[in-house]
Amino acid sequence: MTANAAGKPRLLQGNEAIVEGALVAGCRFYAGYPITPASEIMELMSMRLPGQGGTFIQMDDEVASMGAVVGASLAGVKAMTATSGPGFSLMQENLGFACMAEVPCVIVNVMRGGMSTGLPTSPGQGDVMQARWGTHGDHPIIVLCLSSVRDSFTITIQAFNLSEKYRVPVIILSDEIVAHTRESIILPTIADLEVVDRITPTVPADWFKPYEDNSRGVPPMAPFGSGYRHHVTGLVHDINGFPTEKPKEIDDFSRRQFRKITNGAYEIQMSKRMLLDDAEIAVIAYGSVARSVHRAILRAREDGIKVGMLQLITLFPFPKRAADPVLRQCRAVLVPEMNIGQISREVKRVNQSAKVVKLNRLDGHGITPDEIYEQIIKL
Repeated sequence: MTANAAGKPRLLQGNEAIVEGALVAGCRFYAGYPITPASEIMELMSMRLPGQGGTFIQMDDEVASMGAVVGASLAGVKAMTATSGPGFSLMQENLGFACMAEVPCVIVNVMRGGMSTGLPTSPGQGDVMQARWGTHGDHPIIVLCLSSVRDSFTITIQAFNLSEKYRVPVIILSDEIVAHTRESIILPTIADLEVVDRITPTVPADWFKPYEDNSRGVPPMAPFGSGYRHHVTGLVHDINGFPTEKPKEIDDFSRRQFRKITNGAYEIQMSKRMLLDDAEIAVIAYGSVARSVHRAILRAREDGIKVGMLQLITLFPFPKRAADPVLRQCRAVLVPEMNIGQISREVKRVNQSAKVVKLNRLDGHGITPDEIYEQIIKL
């Protein structure tokens, strides 16, 4: 984003706003492979990064793309990639490596409909659980979700900030509707935005232990070539980065990785409330579906129905603290999704006594305000 671009109205597509946010956050490396409906991110990065002193590489496939992103981040550069469902599947092994080695990076998944090749030009929300559990093993991960062009800018910056602060991959879930919607927005000035960089070691190189625990559970990170020696592996490792089979070291390492996310839950778990103070019915939504919910709720309120919305920005770790009061307050909760019902399961886990109703659409079309309004009337 150039200095004269801030403060002026701009007509941006969701994918374009992701690029603007990434550049403001300090992203200077992008590796990827073209795929619908995320290709605009790659195309724009190929044009914008060189002028920012960054590096763009089109890789052979998504496996290599994720590997290049991990390597660039280990060298000290903020790095990202973007893809859709099939490419996201191919990234899972190297995503697991990034989790194990605690490599900060951002992965954008612009979701589309269907399994396999599915519906490349249609929206879907079927990758929600894959974003949380796609790579094998118990692993900490942060998953954020976009619903507007403004979100595509601001939440991308937050994704980089959280990734750098907690040394963890952050997944951004968009979908075809958000990606290709154009909205007029005024981008904030760079001076008004917070940009977080990873913490680097301050101790002498001989004292440095790359995975040593501390009060935050997030070890400082030394870039390759900076004079600090460290070992990086996909195996479970000790505080020096070398493989270990000692039960206590394994347990300490695994629990520290989850502790750092738990300790930061207050800022990681983000959501928005709409007309919930007196609500008797609530709708819990995310992504482009939240846009339809917004309109449906305003219409229902005009009819005297006390309904509100909890919009999830963070999907994982699931924002239990935000959802629990809503589930206790309201006599019914509607969860509309463009899948068979993935977040609805998480909602039910929070409070199993609450009445949770699903509204699902699987045909590659968005859930309309009328469909949500009709379900609210039934409740």
